[in-house]
Order: sequence, then structure tokens, then C-alpha cells
Amino acid sequence: MIAARKLTAEALGSVLLAATVVGSGIMAERLSGGNAAIALLANTGATVAVLAALMALLGPISGAHFNPAVSAVMALQRRMPYSEASAYALVQFVGCCAGAWLAHAMFGLPLLQIGTHVRAGPAQWLGEFVATSGLLLVVLGHERPRDAPWMVAAWIGAAYWFTSSTSFANPAITVARSLTNSFSGIRPVDVPGFVGAQLLGALAALTLSRPLFAARAAARAGGGEDFRATTSK
Repeated sequence: MIAARKLTAEALGSVLLAATVVGSGIMAERLSGGNAAIALLANTGATVAVLAALMALLGPISGAHFNPAVSAVMALQRRMPYSEASAYALVQFVGCCAGAWLAHAMFGLPLLQIGTHVRAGPAQWLGEFVATSGLLLVVLGHERPRDAPWMVAAWIGAAYWFTSSTSFANPAITVARSLTNSFSGIRPVDVPGFVGAQLLGALAALTLSRPLFAARAAARAGGGEDFRATTSK
């Protein structure tokens, strides 16, 4: 029953997160009159708001990862079993893809689409590496669980604008965005480069977090407060 609640929370959060990312991009593109900066600003605002809300709502149930990179790092840190992390990743991928289709349905668009936005090259991969490593440092380093929603949402909101890739920072979201030919889309052929950069960024954050947050890890091992992680976009 506990496992079912956790997976349901992860699936629901992943659906709504992806629907927000894709749906707000569709709405922003329709209303911005071709102004890409305004469209990105609207897309950012919606994503930041839904991240904070979903993490606060579902964090007490599942940890509110919504991101296979986060779940993988939690497993590597022995903060959750590998079997649970694998189940999380499965429902995150399925949920994010379903969220993209939900956004299409809400806006009366064809459900099945393929992204055509070119997002490739070393500069964009570096952007994804920075976005994901920063996200995981926030996830691993926040001191109080109640701080996670605003800290993660704030990082993602900033990374939308200071990274060249506009901060996907999530393999499941990346795959889902390859299934939409809207403002937030990405070509399927560009997905492996993004996912590879995200996983490298997650591993870099894991390595860096060990000396940075050693005292907190010791407190957890000694029976201190449980620092369950949360996600991102």
C-alpha cells in the first residue's frame, strides 16, 4: 500500500509537471505574438509555480522526485532501494509522456507529434550539465525538507534563463518534450545528448556533495532528520 501511494504520487506529479511545461509553452506561444522572450518568461513562471506546489503537496508522500536523475542519485546514496528507484523512473517516464499528450488534448492539438526544435551541440550540452548538477546540489544540500519546494523551483526558474539549453534537467521531461512540436519541444535525435549531459551532471553533483555536505550525511547516519530529496522540471 505504501509503495502504491508513492508510485501514484510520482506518476501524478510527473503528469502534471510535463503538462505544465508543454501546455504553458503552447499558451505562451499563442499569446506572445512571436516574442520569444515573453513566451519563455511565461513558460518559466508556470513551471516554477507548479514545481513548488507539486513538491509541497506530494513531497511528504514520495519525496516528489519527478525526475529519474534524482531517483538514481538517491539510490546511489543508499537513501532508497534500487528496485524502488527503478519503479520511480518507470512511472516518471510514463507520466511525463502522458503529460505532454494531456497538454495537446487540452489545447485541441493532435495527440501524437514529434518535436522539430533543434537543440544540439556542446554549448547546449554544457547548459544541461550545469542545470542538472545545480539541481542535484540543491536536492542533496537543502537542510530542511520544507525548503526544497522553493529552492528547487528557484533554481529551475533561474536556469531557464542563464543556461543555453533553458534547463530541461530531467531525462523524463526531455523524452516527453520530444513528443511535442510546440514551443517546448526538442528533436528526438537531440534527446541522447541532453540525457547524457544530465546524467553526467547528476554524477558530478553527487561527487561534489560528499565533501560539501559531509556533516549532514553524518547527522543522517546518526539518526538525525531524514533528508528525502525532491526534484525538477
